[in-house]
Amino acid sequence: MIAIIDYRAGNLTSVKLAFDTIGREARITSDPACILEAERVIFPGVGAAGAAMRHLQALDLADTLREVVRRGTPFLGICLGTQIILEHSEEDGGVDTLGLLPGRVVRFAPANRYDKVPHMGWNRVHARVPHPLFEGIADETEFYFVHSYYPVPTTDDCTLATTGYAGVTFASALGRGSIVATQFHPEKSGKAGLRLLENFCRWQPAGEEPTC
Repeated sequence: MIAIIDYRAGNLTSVKLAFDTIGREARITSDPACILEAERVIFPGVGAAGAAMRHLQALDLADTLREVVRRGTPFLGICLGTQIILEHSEEDGGVDTLGLLPGRVVRFAPANRYDKVPHMGWNRVHARVPHPLFEGIADETEFYFVHSYYPVPTTDDCTLATTGYAGVTFASALGRGSIVATQFHPEKSGKAGLRLLENFCRWQPAGEEPTC
């Protein structure tokens, strides 16, 4: 079973429907025991970092997610779920986040007034290094984005793919060990997004046995 983390951040139903479409069992849950028993974990989200961290703490999910990663369970962050796995976000006046990967989250500051914030719509994703998450997906494929903030990992080895917007090239996919994460929304990105989710279900971090 795939656990979709319910931390009051929205966008859960569309993620669940995407897994239904590819024939994978997924359950929306905020139960720590259920999450720890899951074969794979999805950390989605739409909203603000401060509120999300408060909900995670109130639901006893922050330590649960750290334990998921410690165990090596395959883990996928999406959008806000990607930002919160880093160490700190500029949003809401500055928020310490989960620290599952090294780095911070900053707001777009476009010099060109035609570059709107939030960044909304389709944009190309350039694979920086090969990863099973992008198997069968052509480089420079477009995925769907909705965000005002973007990840800045501390080390380049966490960056799987990049995207250019508002004068910056930012990390649009991250990964290390059993963690992968996308700033874009695969569940809203058509066939390419569904292929990415299917790839996640097939992906085995090094040393792990198949579970899905």
